Amino acid sequence: MKRIEFMNAPMDAASMSETVSVIEDKVTANTFTQHVVVNVAKLVHMRSDTELAESVRSCDLINIDGMGVVWGARFLGHPVPERVAGVDLFYRLLEMSAARGFPVYLLGARAEVVEKTAQTVQRRFPGLQIAGYHHGYFWDDEAAMVEAIRASGARLLFVAITSPQKENFINRWRDQLGVNFVMGVGGTFDVVAGRVRRAPRWMQRAGLEWLYRVIQEPRRMWKRYLVTNCTFAWLLLREKWHSLVTRKPIKPA
Repeated sequence: MKRIEFMNAPMDAASMSETVSVIEDKVTANTFTQHVVVNVAKLVHMRSDTELAESVRSCDLINIDGMGVVWGARFLGHPVPERVAGVDLFYRLLEMSAARGFPVYLLGARAEVVEKTAQTVQRRFPGLQIAGYHHGYFWDDEAAMVEAIRASGARLLFVAITSPQKENFINRWRDQLGVNFVMGVGGTFDVVAGRVRRAPRWMQRAGLEWLYRVIQEPRRMWKRYLVTNCTFAWLLLREKWHSLVTRKPIKPA
């Protein structure tokens, strides 16, 4: 897999299969991997949020989750093979963990949501070992939460907390978590538990998942996506223009 730099952010141009294979190898070798996915909103926020930017840059594996980023990177000439959606990667890693006997820990969302998520994935992946799970409201004693994760014996940790809290929490405690792999999964538990519906496949492929979320939660989402999408489009066009005007002419042979 190839690491690229796009809009001042590092990311790995990797397929889903490549990503799962790398993670499986790292966990098998007891090598720690800090993972993150980047989308349009995260790229825009990283430009003004230095702590978030540092948390992302500290990651060992940075997948592209968002067709806008895939298309934007390709528009600037980067060979990105496909989108690696966080929800899909979550399922693939649970499948791998069940097959390999790697215990997992689920952290985040409300208590009833993470409990339903644990029940759902255990039914879907027979043999999956859930070392523990806990809701996402633990900020009064982060150290105790980290110690509970460490004591659980989990090899993989999935953190379903909003951005940038999850990225910063993971980066802050990465050396004390005691796991081989940690990944922020945002609202994935809400999807798995059936609380939030995921966009149809055609909307995912068309890069319209953001619109589906706006339709479901218009009051909360419309302004967020309007601002970040417009900002991203402007930054992309500006970067394209810069690449054109600074391109060195090819000298004739």
